[in-house]
Amino acid sequence: MKISTIFRNKVLDKRRDKFIKYTLSLIFWLLVWQILSMVVDQEILLVSPLLAVKTMFVMAADISFWQSIFNSFVRVFLGLFLGFVLGTGLAIMSYRSRTIKILLEPLILTIQTVPVVSFIIIFLIWIKPSNLSVLVSFLMVSPIFYRNVYGGLSSIDREILDLARVYKVSTYKKIRYIYFSRIETSLRSACEVGLGFCWKSGIAAEVIGMPTNTIGEKLYESKIYLNTSQLFAWTITIILLSLLFKWVFMKVLGCIFESLEL
Repeated sequence: MKISTIFRNKVLDKRRDKFIKYTLSLIFWLLVWQILSMVVDQEILLVSPLLAVKTMFVMAADISFWQSIFNSFVRVFLGLFLGFVLGTGLAIMSYRSRTIKILLEPLILTIQTVPVVSFIIIFLIWIKPSNLSVLVSFLMVSPIFYRNVYGGLSSIDREILDLARVYKVSTYKKIRYIYFSRIETSLRSACEVGLGFCWKSGIAAEVIGMPTNTIGEKLYESKIYLNTSQLFAWTITIILLSLLFKWVFMKVLGCIFESLEL
């Protein structure tokens, strides 16, 4: 048997074992949820997972369900993209200039320290609710990209850069084979953390700002009308969307890195 075949089989076995473990863990917590709902025995306080899933499928038959998902997705994705651009750009500037890094440090630290809800309330004074989730999610993920990319750039060995300078390596090749190769892991890590955080902060902004036809608005309405089954159904929807978005985004990012031969 070829070594490559053995290695591939081992990778597949590990993935299968990992999938089984996570599936069993998920089943365990669903059983805990089901038991708790039976003990409480009041749907207004805690619905069963079966009822929550059933409600989600009922909502999915309504066009407004998909409109809300689309509107929230666009806002979250836009916030993530802007956060990626700004955070990465500021990291590069800080790497090239010590002065810029010192000037940016209090701002980055403030964004990381101040609660999300404080920013949401402040921004509501300045902008329309329809733009709130974009700004909040953008602001929350920018420091994540900044810290990770700057850390990746700072880890580059100066001797490698000196050798590239001595042998007159072109700027394009230095960016592709030295800088990009070092920040690949940092970018993956930033995306892993930022994607989930972007969804949480964006939806939280929608709940408070209540832009029309968004997931946040539907969550707030469920709470106002004490529709607990819809509240849990929307929560499950957010979790599934976040996981799906993260999986697709990381796959696309991996393909981009592979195309650059990183």
